[in-house]
Amino acid sequence: VIALGDPAFGAQVIALGDPAFGAQVIALGDGAFEAALFRGGLPGDGWDTTPVVRVAGARDGRVARFRSEAASFEVTGDRLEGSLAGGGALRMERVERRSPTLGAPPPPGATLVFDGSEASRVEGHVDADGHLKAGATSLDAFGDAELHVEFRTPFTPGGRGQFRGNSGVYLQDRYEVQVLDSFGLPGADDDCGGIYQVATPQMNMSYPPLRWQTYDITFRAARFDDGGEKTAPARITVRHNGVPIHDDVEIPGPTGGGSAEAATPGPLYLQDHWDPVVYRNVWVLER
Repeated sequence: VIALGDPAFGAQVIALGDPAFGAQVIALGDGAFEAALFRGGLPGDGWDTTPVVRVAGARDGRVARFRSEAASFEVTGDRLEGSLAGGGALRMERVERRSPTLGAPPPPGATLVFDGSEASRVEGHVDADGHLKAGATSLDAFGDAELHVEFRTPFTPGGRGQFRGNSGVYLQDRYEVQVLDSFGLPGADDDCGGIYQVATPQMNMSYPPLRWQTYDITFRAARFDDGGEKTAPARITVRHNGVPIHDDVEIPGPTGGGSAEAATPGPLYLQDHWDPVVYRNVWVLER
Protein backbone atom coordinates (compact mmCIF):
# COMPACT_ATOMS: atom_id res chain seq x y z
CA VAL A 1 0.00 0.00 0.00
CA ILE A 2 1.16 3.53 -0.66
CA ALA A 3 -0.20 6.37 1.40
CA LEU A 4 0.43 9.79 -0.06
CA GLY A 5 0.67 12.76 2.25
CA ASP A 6 0.32 15.32 -0.55
CA PRO A 7 -3.23 16.18 -1.64
CA ALA A 8 -1.90 16.91 -5.13
CA PHE A 9 -1.17 13.19 -5.51
CA GLY A 10 -3.92 11.70 -3.36
CA ALA A 11 -4.10 9.79 -0.12
CA GLN A 12 -3.23 6.08 0.38
CA VAL A 13 -2.05 2.55 -1.34
CA ILE A 14 -1.88 -1.38 -1.57
CA ALA A 15 1.19 -3.21 -2.77
CA LEU A 16 0.77 -5.66 -5.63
CA GLY A 17 4.44 -6.50 -6.04
CA ASP A 18 6.44 -9.51 -4.89
CA PRO A 19 7.60 -9.24 -2.17
CA ALA A 20 4.60 -7.23 -0.96
CA PHE A 21 5.31 -3.81 0.46
CA GLY A 22 3.27 -0.94 1.78
CA ALA A 23 4.37 2.65 1.27
CA GLN A 24 3.70 6.00 2.84
CA VAL A 25 4.79 9.14 0.99
CA ILE A 26 5.39 12.19 3.16
CA ALA A 27 5.22 15.68 1.65
CA LEU A 28 8.10 17.88 2.88
CA GLY A 29 7.34 21.07 0.96
CA ASP A 30 8.95 22.72 -2.08
CA GLY A 31 8.42 19.58 -4.16
CA ALA A 32 10.39 17.32 -1.80
CA PHE A 33 9.12 13.98 -0.50
CA GLU A 34 10.18 10.96 1.53
CA ALA A 35 8.74 7.50 1.00
CA ALA A 36 8.63 4.91 3.76
CA LEU A 37 8.44 1.28 2.51
CA PHE A 38 6.96 -1.30 4.89
CA ARG A 39 7.48 -5.00 4.16
CA GLY A 40 4.15 -6.81 4.13
CA GLY A 41 1.82 -3.79 4.08
CA LEU A 42 0.99 -0.61 5.93
CA PRO A 43 1.30 -0.26 9.72
CA GLY A 44 -1.62 -2.05 11.32
CA ASP A 45 -2.43 -3.77 8.04
CA GLY A 46 0.25 -6.32 7.20
CA TRP A 47 3.57 -4.66 8.11
CA ASP A 48 5.84 -7.29 9.66
CA THR A 49 7.65 -4.64 11.81
CA THR A 50 11.02 -5.17 10.08
CA PRO A 51 13.08 -1.98 9.55
CA VAL A 52 11.44 0.60 7.31
CA VAL A 53 13.18 1.50 4.03
CA ARG A 54 13.20 5.28 3.48
CA VAL A 55 13.68 6.77 0.01
CA ALA A 56 14.01 10.48 -0.86
CA GLY A 57 12.02 11.86 -3.78
CA ALA A 58 11.15 15.02 -5.66
CA ARG A 59 8.39 16.29 -7.88
CA ASP A 60 9.08 16.43 -11.62
CA GLY A 61 6.02 17.99 -13.20
CA ARG A 62 3.08 15.67 -12.55
CA VAL A 63 5.37 12.86 -11.40
CA ALA A 64 7.24 12.28 -8.13
CA ARG A 65 10.48 10.33 -8.64
CA PHE A 66 12.21 8.37 -5.88
CA ARG A 67 15.75 6.95 -5.99
CA SER A 68 18.06 5.25 -3.49
CA GLU A 69 20.35 2.24 -3.24
CA ALA A 70 17.36 0.26 -1.98
CA ALA A 71 14.62 1.15 -4.48
CA SER A 72 13.66 3.20 -7.50
CA PHE A 73 10.09 4.15 -8.39
CA GLU A 74 7.73 6.86 -9.58
CA VAL A 75 4.34 8.05 -8.36
CA THR A 76 1.90 9.30 -10.99
CA GLY A 77 -1.70 10.03 -10.15
CA ASP A 78 -3.02 7.05 -8.20
CA ARG A 79 -0.18 4.63 -9.05
CA LEU A 80 3.32 3.82 -7.82
CA GLU A 81 5.59 1.74 -10.08
CA GLY A 82 9.23 0.75 -9.85
CA SER A 83 11.50 -1.89 -8.40
CA LEU A 84 13.65 -2.91 -5.46
CA ALA A 85 17.41 -2.87 -5.92
CA GLY A 86 17.66 -6.57 -5.06
CA GLY A 87 14.90 -7.50 -7.49
CA GLY A 88 11.16 -7.48 -7.18
CA ALA A 89 8.62 -5.15 -8.73
CA LEU A 90 6.78 -2.42 -6.86
CA ARG A 91 3.31 -1.84 -8.29
CA MET A 92 0.82 -0.08 -6.08
CA GLU A 93 -2.54 1.59 -6.34
CA ARG A 94 -4.00 4.29 -4.18
CA VAL A 95 -6.26 3.40 -1.27
CA GLU A 96 -7.76 5.67 1.36
CA ARG A 97 -7.80 4.13 4.80
CA ARG A 98 -10.74 4.69 7.10
CA SER A 99 -10.72 4.11 10.84
CA PRO A 100 -13.15 1.31 11.77
CA THR A 101 -14.36 3.43 14.71
CA LEU A 102 -15.02 6.57 12.65
CA GLY A 103 -18.52 7.79 13.42
CA ALA A 104 -18.89 5.53 16.46
CA PRO A 105 -22.13 6.53 18.22
CA PRO A 106 -22.09 7.35 21.93
CA PRO A 107 -23.30 4.39 24.01
CA PRO A 108 -26.20 4.75 26.46
CA GLY A 109 -25.24 6.96 29.38
CA ALA A 110 -22.38 8.71 27.58
CA THR A 111 -21.92 12.47 27.60
CA LEU A 112 -21.85 13.81 24.06
CA VAL A 113 -19.25 16.56 24.34
CA PHE A 114 -19.59 17.61 20.69
CA ASP A 115 -21.55 16.10 17.81
CA GLY A 116 -21.14 18.74 15.10
CA SER A 117 -24.59 20.25 15.48
CA GLU A 118 -24.36 22.12 18.75
CA ALA A 119 -21.77 22.79 21.45
CA SER A 120 -23.78 23.11 24.66
CA ARG A 121 -21.47 20.71 26.56
CA VAL A 122 -18.21 22.41 25.62
CA GLU A 123 -16.55 25.78 25.96
CA GLY A 124 -15.00 26.46 22.57
CA HIS A 125 -15.53 27.62 19.01
CA VAL A 126 -17.09 25.87 16.01
CA ASP A 127 -15.86 26.65 12.49
CA ALA A 128 -18.00 27.27 9.39
CA ASP A 129 -17.92 23.53 8.56
CA GLY A 130 -19.34 22.54 11.93
CA HIS A 131 -16.06 21.29 13.38
CA LEU A 132 -14.83 22.04 16.88
CA LYS A 133 -11.64 24.09 16.87
CA ALA A 134 -8.66 23.15 19.05
CA GLY A 135 -8.70 25.00 22.36
CA ALA A 136 -12.04 23.62 23.58
CA THR A 137 -12.78 22.37 27.11
CA SER A 138 -15.68 20.16 28.16
CA LEU A 139 -18.06 21.64 30.70
CA ASP A 140 -18.31 18.24 32.41
CA ALA A 141 -15.53 16.77 34.53
CA PHE A 142 -14.89 13.03 34.73
CA GLY A 143 -12.89 10.33 36.50
CA ASP A 144 -12.55 6.81 35.10
CA ALA A 145 -13.95 6.85 31.58
CA GLU A 146 -14.13 5.54 28.03
CA LEU A 147 -13.59 8.29 25.45
CA HIS A 148 -14.01 8.60 21.69
CA VAL A 149 -12.40 11.50 19.83
CA GLU A 150 -12.21 12.21 16.08
CA PHE A 151 -9.61 14.71 14.84
CA ARG A 152 -8.12 16.09 11.64
CA THR A 153 -4.69 17.67 11.24
CA PRO A 154 -3.94 20.33 8.59
CA PHE A 155 -1.69 19.95 5.55
CA THR A 156 1.49 21.86 6.48
CA PRO A 157 4.28 20.23 4.43
CA GLY A 158 6.82 22.92 5.36
CA GLY A 159 6.38 22.27 9.07
CA ARG A 160 8.68 20.05 11.08
CA GLY A 161 8.40 18.33 14.43
CA GLN A 162 6.00 20.04 16.81
CA PHE A 163 5.12 22.64 14.17
CA ARG A 164 3.16 20.23 11.98
CA GLY A 165 -0.50 20.13 13.03
CA ASN A 166 0.04 20.14 16.79
CA SER A 167 -2.71 19.67 19.36
CA GLY A 168 -3.46 17.21 22.15
CA VAL A 169 -6.23 15.37 23.97
CA TYR A 170 -5.83 16.19 27.68
CA LEU A 171 -7.64 13.75 29.97
CA GLN A 172 -8.83 15.55 33.10
CA ASP A 173 -6.82 18.50 31.73
CA ARG A 174 -3.81 16.60 33.18
CA TYR A 175 -2.55 13.87 30.84
CA GLU A 176 -1.93 14.44 27.13
CA VAL A 177 -2.34 12.03 24.25
CA GLN A 178 -0.47 13.93 21.53
CA VAL A 179 -2.15 14.99 18.30
CA LEU A 180 0.28 15.80 15.48
CA ASP A 181 0.82 15.20 11.78
CA SER A 182 3.26 12.32 12.31
CA PHE A 183 2.29 10.51 9.11
CA GLY A 184 5.12 8.23 7.94
CA LEU A 185 7.42 8.99 10.88
CA PRO A 186 9.04 6.34 13.12
CA GLY A 187 6.90 7.42 16.09
CA ALA A 188 8.00 8.88 19.44
CA ASP A 189 6.49 9.93 22.76
CA ASP A 190 5.91 13.41 21.35
CA ASP A 191 4.48 12.19 18.01
CA CYS A 192 0.84 11.47 17.28
CA GLY A 193 -0.46 8.83 19.68
CA GLY A 194 2.33 9.40 22.19
CA ILE A 195 1.58 9.89 25.87
CA TYR A 196 3.47 13.14 25.85
CA GLN A 197 7.06 12.52 26.99
CA VAL A 198 5.95 9.39 28.83
CA ALA A 199 5.27 6.56 26.36
CA THR A 200 5.90 5.95 22.65
CA PRO A 201 3.04 4.31 20.73
CA GLN A 202 3.58 0.64 19.93
CA MET A 203 2.97 1.52 16.27
CA ASN A 204 2.60 4.82 14.43
CA MET A 205 -0.95 4.54 13.09
CA SER A 206 -1.15 8.09 11.73
CA TYR A 207 -3.11 8.69 8.56
CA PRO A 208 -2.15 11.49 6.14
CA PRO A 209 -3.07 15.07 7.03
CA LEU A 210 -6.60 16.18 6.13
CA ARG A 211 -7.91 12.65 6.87
CA TRP A 212 -10.19 12.09 9.85
CA GLN A 213 -8.62 9.92 12.55
CA THR A 214 -9.85 8.41 15.81
CA TYR A 215 -8.72 7.85 19.37
CA ASP A 216 -10.60 5.35 21.51
CA ILE A 217 -9.33 5.62 25.06
CA THR A 218 -9.84 3.71 28.30
CA PHE A 219 -8.75 5.90 31.22
CA ARG A 220 -8.32 5.08 34.90
CA ALA A 221 -7.79 8.12 37.07
CA ALA A 222 -5.08 8.35 39.72
CA ARG A 223 -6.11 7.14 43.19
CA PHE A 224 -5.78 9.14 46.40
CA ASP A 225 -6.33 8.29 50.07
CA ASP A 226 -8.47 10.26 52.48
CA GLY A 227 -5.49 12.43 53.35
CA GLY A 228 -4.97 13.47 49.73
CA GLU A 229 -1.86 11.33 49.17
CA LYS A 230 -1.65 9.57 45.80
CA THR A 231 -1.81 5.80 46.15
CA ALA A 232 -1.85 4.76 42.48
CA PRO A 233 -0.99 6.54 39.20
CA ALA A 234 -3.36 7.15 36.30
CA ARG A 235 -3.43 4.43 33.63
CA ILE A 236 -4.43 4.51 29.98
CA THR A 237 -5.18 2.23 27.03
CA VAL A 238 -5.39 3.81 23.55
CA ARG A 239 -6.49 2.63 20.12
CA HIS A 240 -5.46 4.91 17.24
CA ASN A 241 -7.56 4.39 14.11
CA GLY A 242 -8.78 1.14 15.61
CA VAL A 243 -5.32 -0.34 16.36
CA PRO A 244 -4.02 -0.73 19.95
CA ILE A 245 -1.02 1.54 20.53
CA HIS A 246 -0.94 1.67 24.38
CA ASP A 247 -2.03 -1.13 26.71
CA ASP A 248 -2.71 -0.13 30.33
CA VAL A 249 0.22 2.30 30.44
CA GLU A 250 1.07 3.98 33.74
CA ILE A 251 1.21 7.79 33.69
CA PRO A 252 3.38 8.87 36.63
CA GLY A 253 2.07 12.43 36.79
CA PRO A 254 0.75 15.35 34.75
CA THR A 255 2.29 15.61 31.29
CA GLY A 256 3.71 18.88 29.96
CA GLY A 257 1.22 21.70 30.35
CA GLY A 258 -1.18 19.55 32.37
CA SER A 259 -2.96 20.68 35.51
CA ALA A 260 -1.90 19.41 38.93
CA GLU A 261 -3.15 16.01 39.99
CA ALA A 262 -5.95 15.78 42.53
CA ALA A 263 -8.61 13.37 43.73
CA THR A 264 -11.26 15.44 41.97
CA PRO A 265 -12.47 14.76 38.40
CA GLY A 266 -11.29 16.97 35.55
CA PRO A 267 -12.50 18.11 32.12
CA LEU A 268 -11.50 17.00 28.65
CA TYR A 269 -9.29 19.65 27.06
CA LEU A 270 -8.45 19.72 23.33
CA GLN A 271 -5.23 21.68 23.25
CA ASP A 272 -4.73 24.79 21.15
CA HIS A 273 -1.12 24.80 19.93
CA TRP A 274 -1.73 27.50 17.30
CA ASP A 275 -2.43 25.01 14.50
CA PRO A 276 -5.83 24.58 12.75
CA VAL A 277 -6.59 21.11 14.15
CA VAL A 278 -10.32 20.34 14.35
CA TYR A 279 -12.46 17.78 16.18
CA ARG A 280 -15.85 16.12 15.86
CA ASN A 281 -17.88 13.28 17.40
CA VAL A 282 -16.40 13.58 20.90
CA TRP A 283 -18.03 11.64 23.72
CA VAL A 284 -17.18 10.40 27.21
CA LEU A 285 -18.67 7.44 29.07
CA GLU A 286 -17.90 7.47 32.79
CA ARG A 287 -17.11 4.04 34.19
